[in-house]
Amino acid sequence: MPQTPPFPVVYGSNGYNKNLYTAKEEDYEGLYYHDNNLVSGSLEALIEHLVPTVAYYPDRTYIFTFLLSSRLFIHPYELMTKVCHLCVDQQRLCDPQADRARVRKIAPKILQLLTEWTETFPYDFRDERMMKSLKELTHCLSTGDDLYRKAVQHMTQTLIRKLTTLSQYEEALAKINSSVTDRLTVLKTKPQSIQRDILTICSDPFTLAQQLTHIELERLSYIGPEEFVQAFVQKDPLDNDKRCFSDHKKASNLEAYVEWFNRLSYLVATEICMPVKKKHRARVIEFFIDVARECFNIGNFNSLMAIITGMNMSPVSRLKKTWAKVKTAKFDILEHQMDPSSNFYNYRTALRGATQRSITAHSSREKIVIPFFSLLIKDIYFLNEGCTNRLPNGHKFWELAKQVMEFMTWKKVECPFDRDRKMLQYLLTAPVFSEDALYLASYESEGPENNMEKDRWKSLRIDSVFVSVTVGIMKVRFQSMPCELLLMEYYRACVCCVASSAGENIKTPEMEMEQIKKKYKYPSKEFM
Repeated sequence: MPQTPPFPVVYGSNGYNKNLYTAKEEDYEGLYYHDNNLVSGSLEALIEHLVPTVAYYPDRTYIFTFLLSSRLFIHPYELMTKVCHLCVDQQRLCDPQADRARVRKIAPKILQLLTEWTETFPYDFRDERMMKSLKELTHCLSTGDDLYRKAVQHMTQTLIRKLTTLSQYEEALAKINSSVTDRLTVLKTKPQSIQRDILTICSDPFTLAQQLTHIELERLSYIGPEEFVQAFVQKDPLDNDKRCFSDHKKASNLEAYVEWFNRLSYLVATEICMPVKKKHRARVIEFFIDVARECFNIGNFNSLMAIITGMNMSPVSRLKKTWAKVKTAKFDILEHQMDPSSNFYNYRTALRGATQRSITAHSSREKIVIPFFSLLIKDIYFLNEGCTNRLPNGHKFWELAKQVMEFMTWKKVECPFDRDRKMLQYLLTAPVFSEDALYLASYESEGPENNMEKDRWKSLRIDSVFVSVTVGIMKVRFQSMPCELLLMEYYRACVCCVASSAGENIKTPEMEMEQIKKKYKYPSKEFM
């Protein structure tokens, strides 16, 4: 049977070579080839092509491509069940009457297939059904042979270590998120709880860019290749085929990485909008421009784009008086590099350069390639869309596998920079403003310029009072203070806020809250 081609054969110098597959297909046992290259086939035939025989072992390119793409059509645990059936029944692994010499020839190949599966797609084995099938098959392999028993033990121990590390990482993420939640305070224009800013933690843009790279590479390393497929798989409600992968999206590490991008963007915007003085805000903007430039030099395009996104958010971009004090030449160059026109042509050119540098790297630093992740997701999404016709499509599968395999190379790079725990802690847990809070802080720094902004400012101030009073209500003893009175006090605070926005000289909402506390004789600690 013809072998599946490695990537250099399937892809030309400019990418996938479409001319390979234009002629009439030849049929080999349900598989379709052209020029000795696998083009397509039925699902059952492709599964059989995955399973080794005495005279055949699939190449690694096919193993990776099929294990990645097959989940569009079949659950991984169902695929494992079919593989076990083919190995145990057809190859007679567990049959005591089987030719032991023949079994000794096939067993190492099956063990190698399982090893590649557990090493490349370990997260599949969080499913108990996968582990059950794996144990059954490895039991047949290791029975009566110490050499295979040791190999099975090594494979199993490696898999368990990976799954344990993943669980610990997810627990650490949960603790970080909990810490962020605990440190968030009730929305105020200039929160008293946030005493520090980024410049008090780190005044060196090069060091901050390196710490951002630490976070990026760590989070990249936990994204499984299957998450790129599973993130977009949705079951057609008109499709009754239960083999379709219809489980809840199993892409938590991918989602956590996307959330990190959003957090960094909002952190940048928060750090810019938070300072009271215009001079300080301008200094923060220039600092982040230098951080972004160093991210570009490192090859950390994801942090670069997150910083640019944060600086282009409306609450930041509207600060015209602040931007007037900023030297923007470097920022203009960075924006040009990440310009979305022509499908991010400039960025894609820079990414190819960074990838080539990584291939020929002489140091760990030169190996770093951190792509703009949202664009990578978009590219893979459209490749997945090309596979949703429910027909195994070799052309799309090869392209999908090529993109994901390139990502797998990038995520394995070890970060060469020293870790700064204090700085990392700040980047991961410092409270950030919501979009409304950013607008409120922005309007407080540089007042509204038109009627629309003035109306929004009034609305945001009322909402901020509502949040403060609501939290106070949640903390109060309801049996001692009637709810009707609390709502009346909320109304008074809102009226106060609107009146003060109109320029009337009356008490602020904070003074109103103090009056409420004195009126009902509640200690300050029970109120925000």
